[in-house]
Amino acid sequence: MILDELKQAVMDGDSDQVKELCQKVLDEHLNPVEAVEQGLIKGIEEIGRLWTEGEMFLPDVMMGADSLKIGLDILGAELSKAKAAAGDTTSKGKIVIGTVKGDIHDIGKNIVSAMMTAAGLDVYDIGFDQGAEVFADKAEAIGADIIGASALLTTTMSEQKELVEYLKSKGLRSKYKVIIGGGPTTQGWADEIGADGWAETANDAVTLCYKLL
Repeated sequence: MILDELKQAVMDGDSDQVKELCQKVLDEHLNPVEAVEQGLIKGIEEIGRLWTEGEMFLPDVMMGADSLKIGLDILGAELSKAKAAAGDTTSKGKIVIGTVKGDIHDIGKNIVSAMMTAAGLDVYDIGFDQGAEVFADKAEAIGADIIGASALLTTTMSEQKELVEYLKSKGLRSKYKVIIGGGPTTQGWADEIGADGWAETANDAVTLCYKLL
């Protein structure tokens, strides 16, 4: 079963196998939504569980996240086509997501991005080490509904506050919902900086987006 193979390939961090299987999905005209949700995402979810339980180590997590990203890059365009073919031509919401300036950690952000994509949201991932102006410019360019900013270091959390302040200074704050996440962040921090929400897990982030939308 190709879905099980995709899940295992992500868990193994086998990028070549993920490429091969995703190409097979395209060549055989299989359902790309199922391939992402029941294959790639299931793999990264299992990695997350094993990581939490101490049964998987950081290099394994990083390899799995890289494999996931490769799979999403290949199947991403087909997801939109599949939704259109099913009659779902309306966007459920546009999200700009990235890791803040000074922070190069993007595993968690990549997982959140994947979960949001699988949930039917239009996700625009600007990567890591990005300043407030990059978030704002991208949001303006694509007409975003939500801006999601991740910080994995206590030393870069202040950049989430900087993002909120930057949007205010440009008269853009009311246009976008701002959500934050990352290891050292909390709901209290979100409240302190004036963000619209905080999510602890990828599933929480998806739920939060739908709530805000």
